[in-house]
Amino acid sequence: MIHVGVNGYGTIGKRVADAVRAQPDMEVVGVAKTRPNFEASTAVEKGFDLYAAVAERKPRFAEAGIDLAGDVEELVAESDVVVDACPSGIGAENAAMYREHDTPALLQGGEDATAVDASFNARANYDSVADADLVRVVSCNTTGLSRLIAPLREAYGIEKVRTTLVRRGGDPAQAGRGPINDILPDPVTLPSHHGPDVNTIFPDLAIDTLGLKVPATLMHVHSVNVTLEDPPADADDVRSLLEGERRMFVMPEWLGLDGTGAIKELAQDSGRPRADVWENCVWGESITLEGDDLYLFQAIHQESDVVPENVDAIRALTGAADRKESMAKTDEAMGLVEPLSPSR
Repeated sequence: MIHVGVNGYGTIGKRVADAVRAQPDMEVVGVAKTRPNFEASTAVEKGFDLYAAVAERKPRFAEAGIDLAGDVEELVAESDVVVDACPSGIGAENAAMYREHDTPALLQGGEDATAVDASFNARANYDSVADADLVRVVSCNTTGLSRLIAPLREAYGIEKVRTTLVRRGGDPAQAGRGPINDILPDPVTLPSHHGPDVNTIFPDLAIDTLGLKVPATLMHVHSVNVTLEDPPADADDVRSLLEGERRMFVMPEWLGLDGTGAIKELAQDSGRPRADVWENCVWGESITLEGDDLYLFQAIHQESDVVPENVDAIRALTGAADRKESMAKTDEAMGLVEPLSPSR
């Protein structure tokens, strides 16, 4: 049994904690919060031991009537692996604590790649993080792109990737994020940070990325163009390839999923926890082949697609399973074996 601590119980942390708890070979030691709020209360109600991430704030938990199991250092010491789901920049600051306790840790995609020993995507480079001390599970967008690039590269070879990322302005609960009524080049200089981030998974990949930020909260959308080295006879071959991939939902046209709102509603109707969409959602009819150039649209749920990746990274770090075994085990435990379906 792998004992896992989760430092940070917000958008990603609470999802990872639930996913880890569902695994047959893992146990959640506890979760850490910086302050008492509804998420801290929910963690206790769910039976997670709660630890204080900031010692000076412990009295606030007592005032709120929330019991603590200890300080975050105790959580780290008791864990075989820590998943750090703290806000961007805090994970890198916590690295010294993890090293001091000799506890391997997973940081999230908001951290700089230079803060860790390796960056991770289960489909693309599972074996590269064995025995590392600090590993970064790449961001939601990089995860989505890596899942797509890996099978295309293996099957056809890739000469160049060009992607425009239409990014949500903020998560549903991020009231302070924007834009509210605007469309922003983000950044206006090229490339966006996503291409260099993909290169932490595929160092020799030629990729250009552009980013736009829009007033939406549900998902990101990628407009993807891949120049293939050895393209197949037609687009149906690409569609079949992607349909055979784990964590890739090639959406049939008859479902009528014309946008991200419809995808999220399908996730709700399918009974997904928090209406999460863990897989890439590729519009099947968008898959087009023009000579050597492949085109498609895919949607990425920024709050949840990295969650199964964190679970797999735990096994990769500890040597508990190989890639295929881990991905199958993770997907089975999370209910990701079948794609989203209104009949589930």
